[in-house]
Order: sequence, then structure tokens, then C-alpha cells
Amino acid sequence: MEYTNMSVEEIQQHLDEIEQNKAELQRALVSRRQEAKHGVAQQVRDLILENGYDLDEIIPLIVPRRRRGVAAKVPAASGREYTRYVDPENSDNVYVRGVLPAWMKQKMHEQGYDPSVKADREAFKANYLRVLEA
Repeated sequence: MEYTNMSVEEIQQHLDEIEQNKAELQRALVSRRQEAKHGVAQQVRDLILENGYDLDEIIPLIVPRRRRGVAAKVPAASGREYTRYVDPENSDNVYVRGVLPAWMKQKMHEQGYDPSVKADREAFKANYLRVLEA
């Protein structure tokens, strides 16, 4: 598309349309991935049952037991609670503090933020991530 002959308003309108399409595509992607998860889970169930096993026999081998107390304790030993941030596109992606996870670095790059700059990290958390209520 030729942008040199467009007015500022036309360019802004086009940009707004692109942003709206992007948001719709992201919602569709999340929805399709959720549907696909259910399909994969059903395939796993079918495979276990076809091989003559009960789900209760195999699932513990697939999902290792969590160490007791590690995941349950969010506050640090000092009793301080930290803000938990969640990715609005994937609720499995949660950031509390410390080293940035790969998913967060990738999202920051996609949104034009530099993960190595503290101001960019703070702006990304404020503008993109949701605060997870306890």
C-alpha cells in the first residue's frame, strides 16, 4: 500500500484498523490453542485407555509431583508479598520477580520494549501485563 499520498488521519485510521485486527487475531489464536489443548488431552486419554491402562496409573508418570510447600508459599521468608503479573493472552505465563522468563522477554521485544532497560520493564508491566489478585 502506498502511504506517501495518505493524510495523517488516513494513516492513523489505517493503523487503528491494523491494531484492531491484531487484537482479534490474538483472541482467535488463544481460542484455537485452547481448543487444541482439549483435543490433545483427549488423544492422550484415548491412547492410555487403548493400551489397557487406567488414567490414574499413567497421569502421575506424566505430571511429576510438586515438592511440598514450594508452590504454595508466595510470600518470602520476610513476610513480604510481591506483585504477581499475568500475561493476558496466556494465564499460564506468570511473572513475580527476579530473572525475566523467556515468554516475557519475547513479548517485550514484540511490543518494542528492551528487557535490559528498567524503565521499559516497568512500562511493559504497567501497559501490557495484568496484576494477578491474590
